[in-house]
Amino acid sequence: MKKLIFAGMMLFFALSLNACRESTVEKTNDAAKAIGEDVENAAEEAGDAIKEGADELNDEIQGNDEGMAQDDDM
Repeated sequence: MKKLIFAGMMLFFALSLNACRESTVEKTNDAAKAIGEDVENAAEEAGDAIKEGADELNDEIQGNDEGMAQDDDM
């Protein structure tokens, strides 16, 4: 009796797993693509922020930024 119940449960599990497998794979692929795009955008923004910071630092070192000099007086 236990073997029959176990076999029935395994069959049910196998059929339900097979039915949702394709949509799960598609959703996983879509999520992975979205994560990749988010990482790419974040890296691009970080690169822009680093470049902007480096430019500001260079301007301050060269004395080209009057706004920075005024902030130091405060």
